[in-house]
Amino acid sequence: MNVVAKQKQQYVTIKGTKDGLTLYLDDRCSYDDLMKEIEERLVKRSSVAANSPLVSVHLKVGNRYLTPAQEEELRALIRRSKNLVVDSIESNVISKAEAIEWVQKTEIVTVSRIVRSGQVLHVEGDLLLLGDVNPGGTVIAGGNIFILGALRGIAHAGYAGNKEAIIAASVMKPMQLRIGDVMNRAPDYKTDERNEMECAYINEHNQIVVDRLQLLMHLRPNLTRLERRM
Repeated sequence: MNVVAKQKQQYVTIKGTKDGLTLYLDDRCSYDDLMKEIEERLVKRSSVAANSPLVSVHLKVGNRYLTPAQEEELRALIRRSKNLVVDSIESNVISKAEAIEWVQKTEIVTVSRIVRSGQVLHVEGDLLLLGDVNPGGTVIAGGNIFILGALRGIAHAGYAGNKEAIIAASVMKPMQLRIGDVMNRAPDYKTDERNEMECAYINEHNQIVVDRLQLLMHLRPNLTRLERRM
């Protein structure tokens, strides 16, 4: 009687690249089975000399969510292979908390009010303000700032370091402009008020420049949410 041995299914696919090793991890098997195969293929069979150079490992885990503890366990297991070190872990899924944080940082928050002296309006994502920012008032956004009104106070866009952010206003007469960590205090580049919206952005010399809003389609072609989704 001939018995055909059933071939064991592989949960780990290893590919060598110029950047090191990429491990594609099956997202349908159990976490324990995955760890066991990684140990068998990378740790127990490792015969690397002690002075061998380090090799970067990039993990692709597909539609599997790993907790921070599981990520650290994976890193520690692969480090046991002497010359392997995990450089990145890429997953197609995120936690609910991470999803909420992402939405807050990317959504456009619309506010209808006047920001008066001493008041601070702070949002995580982009800000669309239907109203004025009076002298002494401050608006801060993690993304872009759009003001359908007069900006006569302080505006800080991209507060977490996003230098691609812009500030736009119907009337641009600010006390101070900040984008990322670049500041322009009490601009004196014009004294009159124009009848068209203007925008402030950081140019190639790392300076804040104010110009016509129409230039944005050339300066920041991927600015709008619609264009990014198409």
